[in-house]
Amino acid sequence: MSIPNVRRFRITGPQGQEATLMAVLPKGADPDAYVADASKRFDWKAWEEMRQKQFKIRVGQQKQKKAK
Repeated sequence: MSIPNVRRFRITGPQGQEATLMAVLPKGADPDAYVADASKRFDWKAWEEMRQKQFKIRVGQQKQKKAK
């Protein structure tokens, strides 16, 4: 199930990374101004850390603690 009226915007980071923003803009809003403001405030460091955690590969087995 999706949210109606959602628009996707692509922004480019300082080192060439690309991210997708999803937003519902009110009527009469300027999409270009929104994208410019959002790209200034976007936290690229947190975005990169989130991507690294998402594709983390587990090596070997880990011991699990028994619940008492």
